[in-house]
Amino acid sequence: MLHRTITAGLLAALGDTPVVALNGARQTGKSTLAHVLVASAHPATYLTMDDADVLDAATSDATAFIAGLDGPVVLDEVQRAPGLLLAIKAAVDRDRLPGRFFLTGSAQLLLLPRLADTLAGRIEVLTLWPFSRGEVTGVRDCLVERLFHPDGLERSPTADDARLARDALASMMVAGGFPEAVARASDARRAAWFRSYIATVTERTVRDVAEIAGLPELRRLLAALAARSGALLNLADLSRTLGLPQTTVKRYAALLEIAFLTLRLPAWTVNIASRVVKTPKMYIADSGLLTHLIGADADRLADDPTLFGQVLESFVVAELRRQSTWSSLAAGMHHFRTHAGREVDVVFEDPSGRVVGVEIKATTSPSSADFAGLRALAEAAGPRFVRGVVICLCDRPLPFGPRLQSLPLAQLWAPTPAGRSPGGRAPA
Repeated sequence: MLHRTITAGLLAALGDTPVVALNGARQTGKSTLAHVLVASAHPATYLTMDDADVLDAATSDATAFIAGLDGPVVLDEVQRAPGLLLAIKAAVDRDRLPGRFFLTGSAQLLLLPRLADTLAGRIEVLTLWPFSRGEVTGVRDCLVERLFHPDGLERSPTADDARLARDALASMMVAGGFPEAVARASDARRAAWFRSYIATVTERTVRDVAEIAGLPELRRLLAALAARSGALLNLADLSRTLGLPQTTVKRYAALLEIAFLTLRLPAWTVNIASRVVKTPKMYIADSGLLTHLIGADADRLADDPTLFGQVLESFVVAELRRQSTWSSLAAGMHHFRTHAGREVDVVFEDPSGRVVGVEIKATTSPSSADFAGLRALAEAAGPRFVRGVVICLCDRPLPFGPRLQSLPLAQLWAPTPAGRSPGGRAPA
């Protein structure tokens, strides 16, 4: 089993918090990681709601079920028995033993009705995404931390900055990060897995959190979002395209996000209050899933520059999102767009207000024009602006002005240099 970088943050949470939840999409390795911790660092009773008898007991009388548990316990796929939450709250209020309840779920638990209020102050939520490239190669990758550190972009002595061959990168993006998909030896077998995966998620995970009848429409929306991955979320356009009411599209889009099939990046503005009304960008959460949905194999990506660039942006955004779950900075992840059309793909803002911009380009020769959005961001952020980088297919970093530089794609999964991490716990 590959080491999961989030493990350190997860163990820290289990050491001082009574309820710890590990959520993430199906088949990202949550149950496997829970079993590993139970067998090594966190002894506990393991129960899964995928077991019909356990689910029946948990839903028939949640209070009695929780009262009958002795010592620390792992409750897997807890979103299938939401009635347990009040019983867990009552039990924790009587005994706040750290690590007493280790919950896992295939839905964004903090977005589920009543959970945030029910367990407020008692729970820490962490997210397990598919493998990052660093996890696949066996390093602790965290470009997010390096971008904020004054010396964080010094060349990593073990990083291979050699220009990645286009076909090799295309194959990497088509594989994605789901453990089972990465392990499949052929495109045909990987496609079969993704077909089954989409059916399972829409039929099981979504139904665990919402009673809906329109599963075909939900899948059509997922396909439509894949075609628009990295674009502004335009509910009116999706409504017209799919022939569905805009309220239905909005609800279904939220369900796909809850199931971790999509990533939403809110807009960044200097005025924090205005961010909630700005249009977010939406991405498919894994490049392998994205390429399956749009029907693109590695050869097609390598031969189609426009499609390659779209998938590359989604790939890098997903990698940065994965790294942010074990970064100690707790930096929010946004996008930036001016009225004049200047854009930055990713904007990180840490709790102190410092800002970093990341632009993604499928070019081997970055130019000054590629930094237009980052310059606009630097002007908007003022002294809070730390640096801006263009991640691209170049073979070496180059400066393009004060606090601006290009960065080879391979630096995305370079190991974080020793002593460079700001320290602290991985955020939820």
